[in-house]
Amino acid sequence: MNTRVAFAIAAALALPAVHAAEPAQPSHDVTVLHCARLVDPAAGKLLGETTLVIEGNRVKEIKSGRADDASYRDAASAAGGHFASVELANATCMPGLIDSHTHLSFETSPSSYSDQFRWNVADYAVRSTVFARRTLLAGFTAVRNVGDGANESIALRNAINAGIVPGPRMFTAGKPIGTTGGHADPTDGYRSDLAGDPDAKDGVINSPEDAYKAVRQHYKDGVDLIKIMPSGGVLDESASADNAQMTIEEIKAVVNAAHDYGFTVAAHAHGAEAIRRAVLAGVDSIEHGTFMNDEDMKLMKEHGTWYVPTIIAGKYVQEMAAKPGYYPPQVAAKAMQVGPIIQATAGKAYKAGVKIAFGTDAAVYPHGQNAKEFEYMVQAGMPAMFVLQAATTHAAELLHKQNELGQIAVGRYADVIAVPGNPLDDITLMQKVSFVMKNGVVYKQDGKAAM
Repeated sequence: MNTRVAFAIAAALALPAVHAAEPAQPSHDVTVLHCARLVDPAAGKLLGETTLVIEGNRVKEIKSGRADDASYRDAASAAGGHFASVELANATCMPGLIDSHTHLSFETSPSSYSDQFRWNVADYAVRSTVFARRTLLAGFTAVRNVGDGANESIALRNAINAGIVPGPRMFTAGKPIGTTGGHADPTDGYRSDLAGDPDAKDGVINSPEDAYKAVRQHYKDGVDLIKIMPSGGVLDESASADNAQMTIEEIKAVVNAAHDYGFTVAAHAHGAEAIRRAVLAGVDSIEHGTFMNDEDMKLMKEHGTWYVPTIIAGKYVQEMAAKPGYYPPQVAAKAMQVGPIIQATAGKAYKAGVKIAFGTDAAVYPHGQNAKEFEYMVQAGMPAMFVLQAATTHAAELLHKQNELGQIAVGRYADVIAVPGNPLDDITLMQKVSFVMKNGVVYKQDGKAAM
């Protein structure tokens, strides 16, 4: 796509970048949730019957047992507010889930490689509203969006914050940053007369100086974090999924510039050498980490680097690669290489004590199926409570939002979901979210979308 056209469309779509905005909620509206059980991820405990009292968009009270609705109904009425009582019989309530690795503005398919030549940024932006709603209804009330094509995810974030479209709280990196011909090069696979020479404003760097310019451009664009590509990837049309594609000096420059501006840095890295460079350079998280070795794990523990495994993405691309013609041949070959390894790597990292946050690489597989990752994490040897913590308290800490998200606590945002039954006994129940509240608004009840 012509860069000027892409920029013009993205600018037309963009709303003012108000990062912390929330749809206004009448402060005296009260909703009482009667939960059969409550997951407390901060304590690592499953509590019994619990009543949650929501006023406006915040948690007002948490009461053990079943509280009487009458006093709350009367108080809301006296203040001119609305009252609602929600029965979540035999359901387990928990904080809204956080997916630390999503791409809400696209979804891969056999036509993806030609769609990029036919679709405008507006096509991706419109579809992103559908994917955002689907993600929210799956129980994910917050996401870290780690890459798009033309900053369309910034416009989506702003539209969600303004209450224009339903979706999770978004923290977006905008365009990823990589090197010429690397996994973030937007013209990878183009013939030479179409490719041009993308530069720092497009997220393509080739020096520490370029790195600073790219980060500063991202700050100007209004991102929430920085995403870099220090290794090859699976779905681009290059030959390698794991070769190192950024020098340690380039990565350090990105990290230093990003931290100057208050950004965290997420590093897409499959290969062991790329992981080593990224950790030594000070990135905040390693995404995928397929070929992570013992040295990498030791370094990650020493540096406090987070790991976001995305097992579901590896398994999905392996499955699709077995279908003739689904991916180009070189992509299928990489998918068959990565798919069988990524789950075992995640299990080994858990046993080694690496910090793990939940993330799925949504868009590689169909949006809305994010919770399948819980099942894969348990299969990899992680306890059920740990994987729920990975998607709540751990992910909130990775976002540097541990004082706002990831827990149900008095004064915090009212982001609450529920599943039928006890997910600690059957983790697949996380794929059957029956209730979703974000910011005090009910979006799903009794398994059906409420708005």
